[in-house]
Amino acid sequence: MIKKTAAGDLDTKELEISDVIDINLLQTFQDNFATGMNIASVTVDKNGNPVTKPSSYTRFCMDFTHSTKVGDGRCALSHKKGGEETARTGRPYIYTCHAGLIDFAAPILVDGHLIGTILGGQILTSAPDEIKFRKTADEIGVDQEGYVKAVKNVYMTKEENVKAAAEVLFIVANALSKTGYEQLRLSTMSQTLSDNFSQISATMEELSASSVNVTNNQHNLSNEINNVRQLSLEINAVLDSIKSIADKTKMLGLNASIEAARAGEAGRGFGVVATEIRTLSQNSKETALKIMDLTYKIQESVRKTMDTSNATLETTEQQSAAIEEVTASLTELSTLADDLNTMANHK
Repeated sequence: MIKKTAAGDLDTKELEISDVIDINLLQTFQDNFATGMNIASVTVDKNGNPVTKPSSYTRFCMDFTHSTKVGDGRCALSHKKGGEETARTGRPYIYTCHAGLIDFAAPILVDGHLIGTILGGQILTSAPDEIKFRKTADEIGVDQEGYVKAVKNVYMTKEENVKAAAEVLFIVANALSKTGYEQLRLSTMSQTLSDNFSQISATMEELSASSVNVTNNQHNLSNEINNVRQLSLEINAVLDSIKSIADKTKMLGLNASIEAARAGEAGRGFGVVATEIRTLSQNSKETALKIMDLTYKIQESVRKTMDTSNATLETTEQQSAAIEEVTASLTELSTLADDLNTMANHK
């Protein structure tokens, strides 16, 4: 898994060569280059482990030098030295291997960090010194005659050709790594973008659902306020009836008092009752007037509440519409991010 920094960027120090370069493509290029230039090559990761198969390795190296433990160990140390030097300079490094052939190492870099090395060579720039090669054959434990015969079949070219070959490998490999790295960054960013849009879109959908609920609740509230307003009107109608009854009751009480007065002593008790009836009707009227005053205030409060409710309802409907538009836009952007991610991952 590709690691990222705390800021979310790719951690180039942790990148492997296979993260940014198609190994099959690299193998094909390496094979064709080795065949065309008569130069052996292999690509290793930053730890020195091969990631490609050897291309055009000579019989001198494969059948003799690498055939013994001593020879193979010396080759490993030689390659390690070349790799360390090219990593230090960041440039191709040409050197003579332990067996006397010309080799080179070309670094593969990403943002200044080594992710691999192309090792090449197994050639000569001058006629081989038989005495030196016979001595090496004895040291590594191989047949002198076979070793000398094999070295005479090693391809010989000019030193500037070796430098040019190393430079070409360096340029092409690093162009591939740069392109692959940018593609990897694009893929990572587009994936992050897609994930973020998906999360925002999901959040907006939740907000949209909530706004719909708010709108529905606001409609219900408006309906209830209208119900309260209607009830207050009905209460006023009842209070009007009570007021009318109180007025009539008072008038009846007054008439009863007059009749009681005419009756003299016999109508005195009835006169007391008539007085109480008038008092009660007056109190009922005053109470009804107070209640009517309160209901008028309730109606005014309801009216203001209705105005506020209608304004709130209009706002929530606008917000709901806006959220739906934003959600639609985010869905479109999310689709574009997915398309971008698909293109970034297409090789």
